[in-house]
Amino acid sequence: MNGADVILQTMALSGIDVVFTNPGTSEMQLVAALDHETSIRPVLGLFEGVCTGAADGYSRVTGKTGATLLHLGPGLANGLANVHNAKKAGTSVLNVVGDHATYHLHLDAPLTSDIAAVAAPMSHHVENLASPDEVASGTAQACTAAQMGSGQVSTLIVPADLAWSKSTLAPVKAQPGSQQGPSGDVDAAAQALRAGGRRAMLYLGNGAHRDDVLAAAGRIQAATGCRLAAPTFNACVPRGQGRAALEATPYFAELAVEFFREVDTLVLLGAKAPVAFFAYPDKPSILTQDGCDILPLARPEEACLPAAEALVEALGAKAHAAAPVPVQDIGKPSGDITPATFAAAFARHLPEGAVVADECISFSMDLPTMTAGCPAHRWMSCTGGAIGQGLSVAVGAAVGAPGQKVIAPTGDGSAMYTIQALWTMAREGLDVVVIIINNQAYNILQFEMIRTGANTISERAQTMLGLGNPRMDFCSMAAGMGLATHRAESAEALDDALAKAMETPGPVLIEAMV
Repeated sequence: MNGADVILQTMALSGIDVVFTNPGTSEMQLVAALDHETSIRPVLGLFEGVCTGAADGYSRVTGKTGATLLHLGPGLANGLANVHNAKKAGTSVLNVVGDHATYHLHLDAPLTSDIAAVAAPMSHHVENLASPDEVASGTAQACTAAQMGSGQVSTLIVPADLAWSKSTLAPVKAQPGSQQGPSGDVDAAAQALRAGGRRAMLYLGNGAHRDDVLAAAGRIQAATGCRLAAPTFNACVPRGQGRAALEATPYFAELAVEFFREVDTLVLLGAKAPVAFFAYPDKPSILTQDGCDILPLARPEEACLPAAEALVEALGAKAHAAAPVPVQDIGKPSGDITPATFAAAFARHLPEGAVVADECISFSMDLPTMTAGCPAHRWMSCTGGAIGQGLSVAVGAAVGAPGQKVIAPTGDGSAMYTIQALWTMAREGLDVVVIIINNQAYNILQFEMIRTGANTISERAQTMLGLGNPRMDFCSMAAGMGLATHRAESAEALDDALAKAMETPGPVLIEAMV
């Protein structure tokens, strides 16, 4: 047994059962160790951003640690945008990064870099193995860090010689700490919600987006009349029939200010106080009104269930239940593909138990309302705002939720960041329906440019925001990577394509021409 075997066995003992990998020379011993540790499933990605996004998506749907295996500092750097999203989502991710042998580092070979420095801004914990004696304990510490609280990003750096050297160490199991009770004042929160009615809001962050916490939130709402809300972008929200409905904070700052205008009391359950996504001229960065009483009940890194249950107890709300979400009768859309007709077609064919990996951005404005009364499903979005995660997160979700249809609506610009994810979907036979909105533009950036004070978009600026020259053919790209494809040029055709795709096992891509 060598160090790589110890590392993989320690990961397996710590509950890691999938690793999304794009390895290189420095990781070959770890690749070989996967032959021995068969309880961990390796999934190959053709780009590191696919691997890091997939690990995030896997953790979001399973609650387990999603792991990656990456090649040196440049490999990690290629995946950092989606590591950033995972950190903002509060998911449990372990990035295992190979390094040069300890005795080779001082030679400054071409791929040498300061991996710890590359990892640090996007990691809660960095474990840099320095000696053979640290292989088991250091790996366990990295796994423990990934599993702290509601989940953290942990990076484990493995020099090649520590991986290939013989080892007599026994693997060690991660020992995450026990869940703590709420850090905030439960009685004060209960009193404020009871007195506030509709002018009070219970604001749920990523750690609170679980069926048990949402059920408690529904009882709290029924007992007090408060509003239930969440940030604009969330890790994985249970939605639809049988779940308490969360209002989503609007993306645009001026709309978000209106959203919070009547809120006098804001109780934070696993969430930070809401702020604008960006700064804009003459628009506020803090979204709540002056004088709003903000009461943190559970911090984002804390477990939210104990706080929610304590609040239910303090309110005497155990006998209450959330009001049922109204079921909508949605007719087949017709005409052009617009945000409204797209949302209607999407909602008509959203199956029970589905997982949605949403990266539509500018085209998704009608999706939340239209899908609110659909059969129970889960909804993932781009928590950190770094686009290029939708297809990658869908890969991880499909690996983590076999038997559940994963649906990935995304824009053409977003899709091109990690288009290699389609290949992994086909290779693994993942049950994913990809919907590409081909509007030939970074549409959200056109909105944002005007909102920052540029009243018109010049022809020169348009060359940096438009994607129509040349126009991309996603059906051809997907077919070349092994997916079944449909192209829809009308709302009726999109509706028909979605109906077929939901009945087709394995990955399917629908290109919606806008």
